[in-house]
Amino acid sequence: RLQRQVLSLYRDLLRAGRGKPGAEARVRAEFRQHAGLPRSDVLRIEYLYRRGRRQLQLLRSGHATAMGAFVRPRAPTEEPGGVGSQPDDGDGPRNPHDSTGAPETRPDGR
Repeated sequence: RLQRQVLSLYRDLLRAGRGKPGAEARVRAEFRQHAGLPRSDVLRIEYLYRRGRRQLQLLRSGHATAMGAFVRPRAPTEEPGGVGSQPDDGDGPRNPHDSTGAPETRPDGR
């Protein structure tokens, strides 16, 4: 049943995104990113489903004219997957605390 709901949501998002720049590509990319989730991870699938329903409501509301993604710009010296970097699972902001629980400090001391 959940699989049918997810497929229906996918179709609805694609329909709602027609004519809105970036919407179809974003929907496809988001679903492709999570396509490998195991079926047994029901909590995560339900969370993503609810998030998709909210995005569908926004697309249908008429206030949305395009769809994009917010991306944290990478510093020029930052290497992807370099030493000390945390893996980015794409689910929002990272924890501002390091493994000791202390807040991270930036190079400028803030």
